[in-house]
Amino acid sequence: MADTSTTFGIIGLGYVGLPLCVEAGKGGIRVLGFDVKESVVDSINAGKSHVLDVAAEEVASLRDAGLLEATTDMDRIAECDVVSICVPTPLSKTRDPDVSFILAASEAVAKGLRKGQLVILESTTYPGTTREVLLPSLEATGLKVGEDFNLCFSPERVDPGNPTWGTKNTPKVVGGVTAACTAAGTAFYERFLDTLVPVSSAEAAELTKILENTFRAVNIGLVNETALISDRLGVDIWEVIDAAATKPFGFMKFTPGPGLGGHCIPVDPHYLSWKMRTLNYKTRFIELASEINSEMPVFVVDKIRDALNRNRKAVNGSTVFVLGVAYKKDIEDVRESPALDVIRLLEADGARVSYHDPFVPELDEDGHHLESVELTDEALSQADAVVILTDHSDFDYRRVVDKSRVLVDARHAAPRDGLDVGSGWIVKS
Repeated sequence: MADTSTTFGIIGLGYVGLPLCVEAGKGGIRVLGFDVKESVVDSINAGKSHVLDVAAEEVASLRDAGLLEATTDMDRIAECDVVSICVPTPLSKTRDPDVSFILAASEAVAKGLRKGQLVILESTTYPGTTREVLLPSLEATGLKVGEDFNLCFSPERVDPGNPTWGTKNTPKVVGGVTAACTAAGTAFYERFLDTLVPVSSAEAAELTKILENTFRAVNIGLVNETALISDRLGVDIWEVIDAAATKPFGFMKFTPGPGLGGHCIPVDPHYLSWKMRTLNYKTRFIELASEINSEMPVFVVDKIRDALNRNRKAVNGSTVFVLGVAYKKDIEDVRESPALDVIRLLEADGARVSYHDPFVPELDEDGHHLESVELTDEALSQADAVVILTDHSDFDYRRVVDKSRVLVDARHAAPRDGLDVGSGWIVKS
């Protein structure tokens, strides 16, 4: 693993895989990236980036240096000394883990598996996946883990849009199926990442990732419920949070919003819930937090309805202008975005909805197509209600307040000075 001639294969070139490619390449390691989408492969080979957090200049530089190549040919996995699996792990419609992408990747790896290879699963999944799903497929080749090849789980910790913490400087957890596997995985990643955190098993590493995101989901659920309580008490929840955050110990600041979005926080805790159901255990905190968080889009729509009612307007027939549809600020990702639920609920009530998002030029959801419209004074002033659902940094919130007739702010982004905002959601009505 310390050999400078190592070829690093990365399966899945999305928001996890491509940054990993870049950091490994910058560390002098030859990277061969695999993806099923020809458009992604062609883009990378042309020196371009389809991931917002990865600069095209970095991809082009690695291409020019001969350190990065992308392909759709899975047979080339045999060329790799190390293989990292960074494929999606969504939930099914019944909220059960969908490991079909992992299974497909494991079959491709098994086909090219040879002695001396290190295989690393990075896709977030339930505890036991590496040993119970990936390992049998690899050992079916006749090679033995810990002796002929090594197998680890090392969870991705990517935070899209975070300017401070990236793939290189975020501590990397590694847990192997055997102690030898852990040692091999740690030795390899140490070549281009700053800090390694070895743990005793693949299961420990898998549960570490689930705990991190369950912690966030549960605490967001708590603050969302406190927001509902504050609203009924007529108290500004953001004022309360800011006051609580002055305590220098024993409190960590979380903020309410229109719901949970992204691939990780709304999804990962359900992997653990599913696993524990197979062991006859109910994950009560996770289920309750999920229930509260999933109700927040309805709460926001109720606030829009209240704001319109104050102007003697019904939702049915009103024009609603949504600012931001990405699941969080300054990124283009709309996966599990609560904005989609808010739009769906408004349209079901008869509202005419348009949106502006500088990162999401068009939106396709359940066969419904919307395109981002220009953020103009006219668009703001002519809407019956303006709703802030994603607090992108380049929005001029003072302008939004001044030009809107009715404004509902689900992110506490707009200035409140001189306005009677009550419990903090309806800024202007």
